[in-house]
Amino acid sequence: MDGDRVMEPVAKISRFFPCSFGGGPRFGGSRGGPTQGKKFGNPGERLRKKHWNLDELPKFEKNFYQEHPDVARRTPQEVEQFRRSKEVTVRSRDCPNPIVKFHEASFPSYVMDVISKQNFSDPTPIQSQGWPVALSGRDMVGIAQTGSGKTLACLVLAPTRELAQQVQQVAAEYGRASRLKSTCIYGGAPKGPQIRDLERGVEICIATPGRLIDFLEAGKTNLRRCTYLVLDEADRMLDMGFEPQIRKIVEQIRPDRQTLMWSATWPKEVRQLAEDFLKEYIQINIGALQLSANHNILQIVDVCNDGEKDDKLLRLLEEIMSEKENKTIIFVETKRRCDDLTRRMRRDGWPAMGIHGDKSQQERDWVLNEFKFGKAPILIATDVASRGLDVEDVKFVINYDYPNSSEDYIHRIGRTARSSKTGTAYTFFTPGNMKQANDLISVLREANQAINPKLMQMVEDRGGRSRGRGGFKDDRRDRYSSGRRDFGGYRDRDNDRGFGAKKVFGNKAQNGGYAGGYDGANGYANGYTNNGQANYPVANQAMQYGNQNFQNAQFTPNGQAAVQNGMSHQPFPFTPQNPPQQPQQMVNYAIAPAYSQ
Repeated sequence: MDGDRVMEPVAKISRFFPCSFGGGPRFGGSRGGPTQGKKFGNPGERLRKKHWNLDELPKFEKNFYQEHPDVARRTPQEVEQFRRSKEVTVRSRDCPNPIVKFHEASFPSYVMDVISKQNFSDPTPIQSQGWPVALSGRDMVGIAQTGSGKTLACLVLAPTRELAQQVQQVAAEYGRASRLKSTCIYGGAPKGPQIRDLERGVEICIATPGRLIDFLEAGKTNLRRCTYLVLDEADRMLDMGFEPQIRKIVEQIRPDRQTLMWSATWPKEVRQLAEDFLKEYIQINIGALQLSANHNILQIVDVCNDGEKDDKLLRLLEEIMSEKENKTIIFVETKRRCDDLTRRMRRDGWPAMGIHGDKSQQERDWVLNEFKFGKAPILIATDVASRGLDVEDVKFVINYDYPNSSEDYIHRIGRTARSSKTGTAYTFFTPGNMKQANDLISVLREANQAINPKLMQMVEDRGGRSRGRGGFKDDRRDRYSSGRRDFGGYRDRDNDRGFGAKKVFGNKAQNGGYAGGYDGANGYANGYTNNGQANYPVANQAMQYGNQNFQNAQFTPNGQAAVQNGMSHQPFPFTPQNPPQQPQQMVNYAIAPAYSQ
């Protein structure tokens, strides 16, 4: 292999996207790959661990960092003050000083031109400390909350299609100015165009592990020229069971590569992965070292039973849809529940769409576009959308089902309050989630959020207090809301339902604490409010979308009636007490295009 051909793309890329991916026609051919169409039990089982002789490999340069004079002049005290102010923790010796302004990174002018067009003011904390490390050629682990700007670095492996596509958009935007070619390979899309991109040769490849394994086994590509590996959302990839595939992939990459690992959490499984794949790495933590959420998110937890969720959800959505900025993601645990909830909500006139892993890539792309552009402001999703879904103006997240891990809870609510904005997350927490109550309380405390006393009581009861046959037992008055379990000041007692003149989430400041105080019998009288966010008065009429017919707007690739219309299902249990007063007529959002199969 021509050593100069390897060096040229690596030298160009390493200044901002220092990732090189194998190119050239067939680069390795199909020799040794499986026969066409043959399936094997375990992904990657036909790949053999490579034995590398570094003396025979072409040499490449890792360190392209030119420290700016302003950075070099900063004293250790000034550096420590900056890190403390940004909650940056560094674990390593000889870590480069952080940059404070974009020009201090010494990026080429064509990269700076793209950054300027993005209207970014200053680097985020993870960028300030992470870029000097990455450009210096050092291995690195970066742990920061979602939406903190980690994507502005070269990325290779991502857990979901959505995240891979998001990263590819960033790579393409910067790559155009740098004359770097990139491609994105992921399952659920035709293989032909992806293979042709690889055959033509690319400098940046963004991939999900499954599809990349398929191409490696089939001999459609190889990783012999890859010198820069990035694992994005490493914790999520492990949660999704990708560890065997990741290890198979890494075995195909030269051991003197540079490796970066990004993660929002730091469990022991991710730590082990770092120890195995990285050498003398620098660890950068942004924020608390323990499990932590974005502090710009107001977190509200409603302790309730499963049977109460539907009614609570509809009443909460009434309030949200009365807001000017009302883009909302509702997370559920299973694909079946996602489909069922979407059917029933659409049947009752709510502008909702669903997304999960069993939907085709075409449908997922269409649904995400409808959501991003506000044509369907409610997205119902499984955890497939909890990572990598980067929509700047999501204001609300609702956890209809609490996730299986608190790490996933943090990633879910991280879909709001992106890029230093604010947002609100509501969570329905049931007796079935009791084992995760302690972790949730820790996350709330770390973020200075008010803690529902019923959540505290649940922890006490789990420690040995009374439990009824049906699960959690609490015969006392619900202290979290006035009357029955619900948000804010809404009362519902013995079917005597009414919204009252005004319903607000009160005066809770973003930094935690209940402003209105706790009155024992009636709960937190004033409820919540988010610093800088409006209170939410309850609508005195039905939700403005109420009389629309969205039933026929389902995504139907063949143009046929969609099963999701759910006409065989019972109506959603929502009956407003006050009749609507001729809601404003709205135009139905577009029907999905009919794709050829």
